[in-house]
This record gives sequence, C-alpha cells and structure tokens, in this order.
Amino acid sequence: MAPPIETPTKVSSYQHSPNPRLNERILSSISRKHVAAHPWHDLEIGPEAPKIFNCVVEIGKGSKVKYELDKRTGLIMVDRILYSSVVYPHNYGFIPRTICEDGDPMDVLVIMQEPVLPGCFLRAKAIGLMPMIDQGEKDDKIIAVCADDPEYRHYNDIKDLPPHRLAEIRRFFEDCILSKNFKMCLFSTSYMLASI
Repeated sequence: MAPPIETPTKVSSYQHSPNPRLNERILSSISRKHVAAHPWHDLEIGPEAPKIFNCVVEIGKGSKVKYELDKRTGLIMVDRILYSSVVYPHNYGFIPRTICEDGDPMDVLVIMQEPVLPGCFLRAKAIGLMPMIDQGEKDDKIIAVCADDPEYRHYNDIKDLPPHRLAEIRRFFEDCILSKNFKMCLFSTSYMLASI
C-alpha cells in the first residue's frame, strides 16, 4: 500500500492580484511614450513632407458611414450614415499636425485601389485641391494618391487622372453637400479641381 500523500504545511505569502480593469490597461498603454496616442497630434506628418505625407484614414472607400476623428479622445467615431445611395469613392481622412479655418485637420481624399480600415495611416502624395466653403469657412480638400499603390503612385497632377475619375469625385462632393444641407456647403467659384 502506498504511503498517504502529505499536504504542505507552509502557506505561500504570494497572493494572486486580479487582472487590471480594461480602463486601467488602456490608460497604461496610452501613457507609454512610444505609442502614438492621438492620430492628429502625435502622428508625424512624415520625413518626406510636403511631397509625400502621412494621412489618417477616417472613411474607407465604398463606405456609406461617415466616420470622424473625435478630437478629445483621438478615436474614430460614427458621425452619420449618408442619406442617399452615395458611397465614398475613395479613402477619406486627414493630414496629422495640420489645422484649417474650421478648427479641423486638413481633409484629404486618397485615390487608391483598395479600401483601408478607419484609423489606419498611409503615405500619400497630393495631386490637386478642391476648394470648398462649409458654413462660411474654407474647407478645402486635398486630392491625393497613395504613394505606395502601384496603380496610382505615378500620378503627379490631377490633370493626369482619367476624366471619369474627376467627374466621380466632383459628383460625390455635390451629392454629399445636397444630402447634408444645400445652404451649409457651397463650392467656391474657382475651378472645382485645381492643380497644386
């Protein structure tokens, strides 16, 4: 017969601490200096700017959801769903460390083959400008191509784009303006898509 198994008499002084709560883990990760906590303020515009610059995608190509950067938290939030059957023709976002008359970062429409998830950043190259007025303030849009997309990276000027692509961009912004409120946004009287 086997001898009985002895139970240890010494009790360990180690006590298992509970896992930190979710908000404590988030605050801990944000406080690390190597983490870009806020995409508008903390993300660099990029070493090759202004020729090639970083931009943060808020809205992916093909989306009916208008996302927007929450300035306080740095998170991407749902602003609204587009009212009509319009979808974003290309990825749409902003250029970090910029500010416009409306208090928001500079908007950028990035032409590329694939949709990108909201919150991602990519390298872009400006090829044109769409002057716009929103609620009496300038709200210009940079038209860019993805600097790392083999199909579009060779474009250097908006005039290089196929005419239907320009018409698509123009129509998208016209439809968005009409669905938002016609009196709130007006295109400037200058040429709609200008070279920069």
